[in-house]
Amino acid sequence: MNEIRDLILGIDFGKEKTQLCYYDRRAGEPRSLSMKVGANVYEAPTRLCYLSDQEDYTVGLEADYFARERNGELIEGLYDLSGTEDTVQIGGKTVTPVDLLTHFLKGMLRYVGVVDVIRNTKCLCITSPVLTEIRVKNLKEACRNAGLSDEQFMLLDHGESFYYYVMTQKKEVVSRSVAWYLFDQDHVTFRKMTLNTAKKPFLVRLEDPVETDLPRSAKERDSAFCEFIQKTIGTELFSSVQISGEGFGTEWALQSVKILCFQKRKVYYGNNLHAGGACACAKEKTEDRSLRSYRFLSESLVKNDVGMDMLVMGSRAFVPLITNGGNWYETHSHCELILDGMEDLVFVVSSMGDTEKKRVVMRLPGLPKRPRKTTRLSLDLSYVSPEKCEITVKDLGFGEMFPKSGKVWKETVTWEEGSL
Repeated sequence: MNEIRDLILGIDFGKEKTQLCYYDRRAGEPRSLSMKVGANVYEAPTRLCYLSDQEDYTVGLEADYFARERNGELIEGLYDLSGTEDTVQIGGKTVTPVDLLTHFLKGMLRYVGVVDVIRNTKCLCITSPVLTEIRVKNLKEACRNAGLSDEQFMLLDHGESFYYYVMTQKKEVVSRSVAWYLFDQDHVTFRKMTLNTAKKPFLVRLEDPVETDLPRSAKERDSAFCEFIQKTIGTELFSSVQISGEGFGTEWALQSVKILCFQKRKVYYGNNLHAGGACACAKEKTEDRSLRSYRFLSESLVKNDVGMDMLVMGSRAFVPLITNGGNWYETHSHCELILDGMEDLVFVVSSMGDTEKKRVVMRLPGLPKRPRKTTRLSLDLSYVSPEKCEITVKDLGFGEMFPKSGKVWKETVTWEEGSL
C-alpha cells in the first residue's frame, strides 16, 4: 500500500466474510488489502474473538487462530447481530451489537497499516447486503465510537456498491446494459442494470432479481446454469457480464462460459466487487463527482421533496428541507424557526416527478402560550426507512424572558399517506 494520508477506504461487511479496499491514487483504482502478511488472502471471516486475559478482541483470521490456540471466546453471527438491538454475554459482561461492531471495525482498520488511521482517513465507505434501520443505526454508532466523524464515513447496500463499481470502470464495460450473477454457493441471483440516457439526469436501475438453485454435481451444475443464462440474458447484447460471490468456478462452468461470452460479451469474475464499489463510491462522492449526470434508482432512494413556507428576511419564501434522490440513511435536515401566531407545523410535500404539492400538518399539543414571535423551535428530520421520516421538534424558548420548557414532540410520517 502506497497511501499514508487522505485515505479512501471501502469495507464490504458481509454475512460470512469481510473485505477491505483502499484507493490507489497512483494506479487510479481500488486495490484489495491482504488479511495475511505475505499471502494473497483478501477475505476475513466476519468474526471476533475475545481474549479474557487481555480483555481485548481480535478479528478475522486472527479470531479463528486465538479461539483455536488460546481458548478465546469466538463470536460468530456478527452480521446478523448487527441488525438487532440484542445484547450478548461476552467474558461475563453484557455487550451490545454496537460494542462488537466497534471492535470489529477497529480491528479491520488495523490492516491498513497506517499510523493513526482514523486521523489519516478522508472517507470510509461501508457496504453490506441489506441496510435496515437498526443496522444503519448500529454501524453509524460504531463508526463514531471508532473515532470517525460523520463527514468521514458513509454507508451503502450491495446494489449501490455494484452500481459504483460498474460505473467507474472503462466506458465499454457500461456502454449498454450490464448483467450481474451473484453466487452464494449453490444459489445464484441474476440482476440486470439498465441505463436510460434519453434525458438528464441519466437514470440507472437494477431490475428485480431472478433466482435459482444449482445442483452440486459439476456436469449437472453446468447444465443448470446454462439454462439459467438462457432464461435471463439469452442472446441479448450486454456491454459486460459481472460474476461475483462464492460458488462460481471455471472448472465446472465449461459450457456456461461459452454462452456467457456469446457475441464477444465481456465477462468479469471477482470477489472484490462490493469492497471495490464502496471504495469507488467514496472516491466519487468526495473527490471526482464524475457521475453527477447519473441517478441510481435504488430501493433506498428518498422519493419526496419536503419543505415549509416561511417568512425569510421579511418576504414569504419556500424553504427546502429534504430533496429527493438521496439514500434514506444519508438524508436528514436540521433548522431552527420562530412561530408567528401558529401552533402547528405545516410541511409542503411533493413526490419525485410530480408537480402536485400537498400539505402535511404536525400538531404540537401542550405548546407553551407565549406572545407572537417568542417561541423558537428546533426541527430535525431524519429518515428511518425509504418511506418513513422521523420528525423531532424541541421547544427552545426565547431567551431569559421565555425560557425553554423542555418539551419535545416526535412523530414518524409516511409522506405518501399525508398524515401524522
